[in-house]
Amino acid sequence: MITISNLKKCFGEKVAVNVSDYIISQGTMLGLVGNNGAGKTTLFRLILDLLKADEGEVHIDHINVSKSEEWKQRTGAFIDDSFLIDYLTPEEYFYFLGRVYGLKKEEVDERLAPFARFMNGEVLAQKKLIRDFSRGNKQKIGIIGAMLHRPSLLILDEPFNFLDPSSQSVIKHVLAEYNRETGATILVSSHNLNHTTDVCNRIALLENGVVIRDIDNSAHTAEQELESYFNVDFTEEQQPQEPTDDIQPTDFITENE
Repeated sequence: MITISNLKKCFGEKVAVNVSDYIISQGTMLGLVGNNGAGKTTLFRLILDLLKADEGEVHIDHINVSKSEEWKQRTGAFIDDSFLIDYLTPEEYFYFLGRVYGLKKEEVDERLAPFARFMNGEVLAQKKLIRDFSRGNKQKIGIIGAMLHRPSLLILDEPFNFLDPSSQSVIKHVLAEYNRETGATILVSSHNLNHTTDVCNRIALLENGVVIRDIDNSAHTAEQELESYFNVDFTEEQQPQEPTDDIQPTDFITENE
């Protein structure tokens, strides 16, 4: 469970985050949506103690994130490329993460296996450093790395960016299955409202750092409210906000898609 209390962060005169009281229950799949500058990434960084709050507190499982690191062992996150160690190969990176979390090489290999379709033969055994991969494959490496130790809290900022449509479909399936199987809390931000409403059972709408609406999407009924706010039509397929650069075959979508 995540508890946010009187959380505020300013950059100069701009208030980036101003969340008074907000609780995210264990097992929730929360989609964080809002226009550019709404405060989505800043809120994630505050939750992960990557930024120092001007006021307020964040607790993960009743642990103040700024006063203890105990919560980190059961938390996984990918915000941007800075989370990667780009002078390693993907294998070296995954094995390094495995050692951090006390996993043997064989255990890491076992945990990578379910991501085979997501990687689509373009991540492992490529004999090149992470820095030399496409943006889409860096995104895949970051997401997999965040999930490798099977965290009970997973935070992903714009995970659908740079991915081709097939990979977007697969990762939505992977996240939904992971939530069902483990009961993990998953926080996802995305500009693509279709993806967010497809995978998340709760939607938080941010405006100027404030959660102005908290929408129950367990019955996938959030579209109308979000359509009204963003003035978009969900019947028209939305394109990714960032260009994709590694289009892959569509035949690796899981049978359940």
